[in-house]
Amino acid sequence: MNITTERIDDFPLLLEVMQRLGLPGIIDNHLCRHGLHQGLSWGWIATIWLAHILCQSNPRKQPVQSWVRQAHETIERIIGMKVNELDFTDDRLTLLLRRLSKPETWQAIETDLGRSILRVYELKPERVRLDATTVSGYHASGEDTLFQYGHSKDDPSLAQVKVMVAALDPLGLPLVTQVVAGNQADDPLYVPAVDRVVQIIDGVGLLFVGDCKMSALSIRAHIHHLGHHYLCPLAQTGKTGEEMSEWIQAANDGQHDLQMIYVENDQGERKLLAEGYAFERLVKAEIDGEIEAWTERVLVVRSESYRRVMQEGLESRLQRATEALMALTPAPGRGKRQIQDETKLMEAAEGILKAHDVEGLLSYTFVRQEKCQTKYLGRGRGSPHRPKQEIVTVRYQMIAIARQEEAIAVLQKTFGWRAYVSDAPAEQLTLEQAVFTYRDEWLIERGFHRLKGVPLSLNPLFVKREDQVVGLTNLLSLAVRFLTLIEFVARRKLKQNQEKLVGLIENNPKKGIDNPTTERLLKMFDNITLTIVQLPGQTIRHLPALTAVQTRILELLGLSADVYSRLAYN
Repeated sequence: MNITTERIDDFPLLLEVMQRLGLPGIIDNHLCRHGLHQGLSWGWIATIWLAHILCQSNPRKQPVQSWVRQAHETIERIIGMKVNELDFTDDRLTLLLRRLSKPETWQAIETDLGRSILRVYELKPERVRLDATTVSGYHASGEDTLFQYGHSKDDPSLAQVKVMVAALDPLGLPLVTQVVAGNQADDPLYVPAVDRVVQIIDGVGLLFVGDCKMSALSIRAHIHHLGHHYLCPLAQTGKTGEEMSEWIQAANDGQHDLQMIYVENDQGERKLLAEGYAFERLVKAEIDGEIEAWTERVLVVRSESYRRVMQEGLESRLQRATEALMALTPAPGRGKRQIQDETKLMEAAEGILKAHDVEGLLSYTFVRQEKCQTKYLGRGRGSPHRPKQEIVTVRYQMIAIARQEEAIAVLQKTFGWRAYVSDAPAEQLTLEQAVFTYRDEWLIERGFHRLKGVPLSLNPLFVKREDQVVGLTNLLSLAVRFLTLIEFVARRKLKQNQEKLVGLIENNPKKGIDNPTTERLLKMFDNITLTIVQLPGQTIRHLPALTAVQTRILELLGLSADVYSRLAYN
């Protein structure tokens, strides 16, 4: 008798979702096999590797072969083909990444997969969100390499690459991924991303949402020319910076009726989210050598939370500047250096005000202090007839720091204001809808967190070759798609049924939730093991019965318990 076990966990579930979208066939259509290629096709290699990455939360190539070896029979039963662990050697996976790094091939795969997702899950796209992120690694930077030093929120001391993503709202589902050099500006990446989205999604009237880098006139003109719409904040540069002061002043003077926008919390309490007004203006831009004009709306909005943050920041700066000014003139004592020149004192004080960005908001008062001391000339004891010398020591002392309340009040009236632009009609995108739409910026950021952190752990990058970097980033972007889809489908079904799923929270198993994450759903399938007992002339396979929670999760995803039970057919 020979007994073997295969740890399968959530692998059958993940593989079933990928097969439902036709991922192996889509990849095979665009990755041609060499005449001498033996074993599994590139599509199945990529699909099984993706399932392994999501199942094990490990994007590295090295452990894949041993994992396939221990789950050999499970994989064969699911895909219905012979599997050789040599299909998953480091060299074979390297070749796969190299092929996925080719721009034309990758764009074709993205296009077909995007259309398949929209069709299978009956998604009706209305909004697409665009943004870029950076991924760093311990790589040497060169003049013509992908890895460059640039602005980064992660670790500016490391060379990085930049990843541009277009994601479908409200899922946060990536549709387009583009990997470029880490020092490249964001502005040139928007137009190609928009064009590729339009290839995937037929029709017109999409709303493209982006940050202030998308507000360049050429980008807005391109989106409008394609028959779509845009929503983005205006960058506070050039003429916009001057106009913004006028728009804020018009709001504060009561020239416009401000619309209040409220949000309701879980307790049913309403609180002010923002207030603002909108007006229309004519915009002109040159497109393909011709001047095109259209009307866009400017949405001048003051965010209440943003106003509070700026207010707290100002108070903090004023406090730190006050302490720094008083510290310029410490009391006389050992090791306490004194300022003896008025010009130096004022230069130091103005430097502090500038460093804390509170110029004109604080005033300071100082006094000149003199100390006279008489000393005898020469050595020895003093006497009435001995010559004397009078020494005068000068020091300056800060005595008061005053807040300029009028100037502070004027500045505070400008806090929290931002200007957004959109060419979408008012009946299609109201001021309130625009505020809530842009407020969902976290949707695409969540995908970035998954890509760079747990479970995909792309950051920091450990592959060295540039084609490997691009190929691995593209592959993991597929993994983000599946994580997003599983979560969306489960939540949509729970919402339709007005149901809460019970048993997902370990410390509170009776609590039901209707917004489970994919990570929490997949964790419920941990420690599922297929046992295979080989007897003379007979093989017995055993799989533990699925729990009620596991069965319900499969039903929410439109899957059957047969996804697991068929592995134990004897």
